[in-house]
Amino acid sequence: MTEKAIPILPCRTVQPVLDFYTVLGFKVTFHQKAPNPYAVVERGGIQLHFFGMKQYEPAESYSTCYVHTDDVDELHEVFRARLKAAYGGIPTRGLPRIGPLKDTSHGVRQFLVTDPGGNCLRIGQRTSQNQHHRPPPEETFSRALHHASLLADSKEDPAGAAKIIDRVLGIEGERPTPVQLLRLLVLRADVAGRLGDEETARSALAEAAAVHLTAQERESVPDDLDRLEELKG
Repeated sequence: MTEKAIPILPCRTVQPVLDFYTVLGFKVTFHQKAPNPYAVVERGGIQLHFFGMKQYEPAESYSTCYVHTDDVDELHEVFRARLKAAYGGIPTRGLPRIGPLKDTSHGVRQFLVTDPGGNCLRIGQRTSQNQHHRPPPEETFSRALHHASLLADSKEDPAGAAKIIDRVLGIEGERPTPVQLLRLLVLRADVAGRLGDEETARSALAEAAAVHLTAQERESVPDDLDRLEELKG
């Protein structure tokens, strides 16, 4: 027996969603405009179906699906390059948007893509056979980064992530390492942008750019440094 699951995702209007996936390199293999809007896009082994709902609100969507790949870094780079070529920049906030590559606490390296319909594709590659979440770190700043990252990306709660980061960076008598500070500030700028708080985003980016890292420290946070440059635009 062979089975295959195909997600059917909602959107207010189908055409902007098809345009977006075309930019990413998908092909539209079916498009019905009436009586019920419906479409299919495909890229390699990924097949996504969409249906139109006039009363649907993309900004309030919780629709999502998971895409497994054997080269998440390559796919992330391809998508970023295509989006930059089409839009003149990489969309990191609002709809549509693409998130950073991250190594999760459950043995997956992944990134998120959210289309104009508000549907979130979690695209990842396993890095461990153990798919259970690891316990959060005990150390203050590592623990804060762990929880803030989960809120920002897995729970789509940027406001919650911002509160955690602001609280931990305000602790008196304790300071993060340069690497921890950089990662916290980059995430703070990221979530500030998603919340429309441009002043805080600019401030956090400036602070992050000013953090001095040794060559060895820079080699330990390539994803965060890439995200910093991406957010700086």
